[in-house]
Amino acid sequence: MSKSSLSLYALALGLASLSSSFASLQAQAAPQTPPPAAAPSQQIQAPVATPAPAAAPGQVGAPGNQPVKNPDGTYTIRNNARLVVLDMVVTDPKGKVVTDLKKEDFHVTEAGDPENILNFEVAGSRTPDPSITINSTADLDRLAPRAPVNIILLDEFNTRFEDEAFARYSLKKFLEKQPDKLDTPTMLIAVDLQHFTVLHDYTQNKQEVIAALDHHFVAYPWQVHQGAWLGERYGTAFMTLRRVAEAVIGHPGHKNMIWIGRGFPALNFANQPIDTENRVNNAVQECVNVLRDARVTLYTIDPAGLQVNPGVYGNAAAFNDPFGGEYQFNKLAKATGGRTLYGRNDVDAEIGSAIQDGSNFYTLTYRPAGNSLDPQKFRKIKVTVDRPNVTVYTREGYYLQRGPGRVNPLNPSRRLMADLASADSSTMVYDGVPLTMWNLPNDPDTYRIRIDARGLAWTYATDTEPRHTEVILAVTTFDKKGKQLSVVAKNVIAKAPSDVPPTGRLERPLIIAYKVDHDAKAVRARFVVRVTASGRIGTADATLGQPIPEQTPIASIPTPAPPTPPVTPAPTPNP
Repeated sequence: MSKSSLSLYALALGLASLSSSFASLQAQAAPQTPPPAAAPSQQIQAPVATPAPAAAPGQVGAPGNQPVKNPDGTYTIRNNARLVVLDMVVTDPKGKVVTDLKKEDFHVTEAGDPENILNFEVAGSRTPDPSITINSTADLDRLAPRAPVNIILLDEFNTRFEDEAFARYSLKKFLEKQPDKLDTPTMLIAVDLQHFTVLHDYTQNKQEVIAALDHHFVAYPWQVHQGAWLGERYGTAFMTLRRVAEAVIGHPGHKNMIWIGRGFPALNFANQPIDTENRVNNAVQECVNVLRDARVTLYTIDPAGLQVNPGVYGNAAAFNDPFGGEYQFNKLAKATGGRTLYGRNDVDAEIGSAIQDGSNFYTLTYRPAGNSLDPQKFRKIKVTVDRPNVTVYTREGYYLQRGPGRVNPLNPSRRLMADLASADSSTMVYDGVPLTMWNLPNDPDTYRIRIDARGLAWTYATDTEPRHTEVILAVTTFDKKGKQLSVVAKNVIAKAPSDVPPTGRLERPLIIAYKVDHDAKAVRARFVVRVTASGRIGTADATLGQPIPEQTPIASIPTPAPPTPPVTPAPTPNP
């Protein structure tokens, strides 16, 4: 218990040491082994500048244009525009979804100030057209970029084995009642302490989801039955939420995440160090922010059903939640605008309720009337409707967030390494940065990774520095059993040509060349790109030795003008 308590905070914030996996990021930049000379358009070095953070969807800057006096007597005027996007579900007293409300029925306040609703979408307006069929993340981004999706996650590290079995039975029971073609694209994920497994990518094929569920082998969660490894289980829950949010943030549509399981281990904070609960609450708030930015609503379903003895999950479970469920995890779901469903034996019906909510949400946007930039101030959101006896479910509010920090190749942060390790070890597609990739016909080990202009942020030119953009490229190879063979990470700074405007928006893609060292055991490679300015991540996978033709970039969001020619850095050899 003491060991778990000591590691609780570090694991809860995803700060487990991952330096061994990405030691090459440090070794590459070490003074005693300088990198090869780079072409003028690319350098592999410590970052020389940090672009202004790219805006996260739904939270863009903050209003306010008050002049700020600088030490030299000059004034700086900052103009920011923060647009808040709210997804919400409205139910009647019987719990049925209300779908006939109009824009004028809704009223919003933020921090007590009434807000003007700018845009409004009625419930169910983004359901995919019946004429299209989605069977992958690529299909989703190409055919229905704004469609809502369901992400069903099986929690196999905080849930007892018998409850896991009932969860799978209930999910299958629900699916068998659905039409062969699901209305909403659905992804199925299973997580235990050692594995994050995408059982099936987005699909509308019901039978494929059922087959993936039937063929899933579940490990026995002995840690739950012994009340052990509390810190690791907390950490896995937080990292799983963050990992999913970072992977799906590139899809603009609403994501309904249905977490079937306990979520957190039971812990009586009265028996922990005095600041442990505050630290966990801070980690919960950070997860809420990440889920908010990715437009994810969390629903939690406890498959234990109606519990006669909640103490089977430990004495703390019976003390904290005498009717079942998990108090801290339930708070997290509520903060995202979701619901917590527990204390019932019809778990299949609870799954159906969560999925129904995800298909019948309203969306509205507003620009906050307040202009406070205080990052410590919680901006509480309240939504009311002009109809009696209905309940509105939406997120509770938000804190302003700072952009991602600078990247130091000599001493990369643990959070950065954790995010990269999560992306490179997963089979889940990350679409936060739009990527296309191909290899050369005469040299299949040499790849070209094209980063779409929409995923990049270019700095403004200064007296000493031209405009540039900064990304991290991590390349990992695997053998036929999925074992990791090698990891190489590089910090890439690409400079724009001198003829581009020194300021203003720059729509220019980036192409990076990379040669994979030949290894007879390697059969697969994953390429991970993280844009420093936004912190977003994109991935591309390749079966080594097989040709990949050059592809036309996916235009999920059309641009008003054709893009300018891409910047092509010199090939990056694998050191």
